[in-house]
Amino acid sequence: MQPLIDHARSFRKQSAERPEEFARLAEGQSPQVLFITCSDSRVVPALITGARPGELFELRTAGNIVPPYASEHPTSEAATIEYAVEVLGVDDIVVCGHSHCGAVGALVRDEDLTAVPAVRDWLTQATPKPAGAVEDPTVTDAVQGHILAQLLRLRSYPCVERRLTAGQLRLNGWFYEIHTGSVLAHDAQSDVFTEL
Repeated sequence: MQPLIDHARSFRKQSAERPEEFARLAEGQSPQVLFITCSDSRVVPALITGARPGELFELRTAGNIVPPYASEHPTSEAATIEYAVEVLGVDDIVVCGHSHCGAVGALVRDEDLTAVPAVRDWLTQATPKPAGAVEDPTVTDAVQGHILAQLLRLRSYPCVERRLTAGQLRLNGWFYEIHTGSVLAHDAQSDVFTEL
């Protein structure tokens, strides 16, 4: 913890040298992108994209799962998506999965998650269950299929579908390779993930 505390202290000193930048952030936010990704600590959206403060609106969930839309049972994830689309007016939504994903790997390998019931119950929302090779530690095929399932799930959100139909929103599927640093994007025409 101490390195994080030390950095926070030095960050405060550095930010004092750029008061106009931080004053501008205090006026509000207008990100162009909602970035939905896994909670995994190895996935750092600002590092991957080079985004500065205020440029990405982030939603992080275990396994980058987008829960089914259910207005009678709102979730924090649904509220974040709705806020990004309706209030902030983002132009793009990126669903970014990653290699070596523990959540998707647990589903592919049918791991016993009884010791972590909240995790087990959360992962039941990953339907259809990702398919992939059990012996593949990167779970690449499973994660890429899972990304596409989450993009499809986003279309069930009325605010997303409305903006898509109006041509005011784009959905993007990204796959981040932790072991190489590469980012691949899904190409809808070829139905293949290719390097950005």
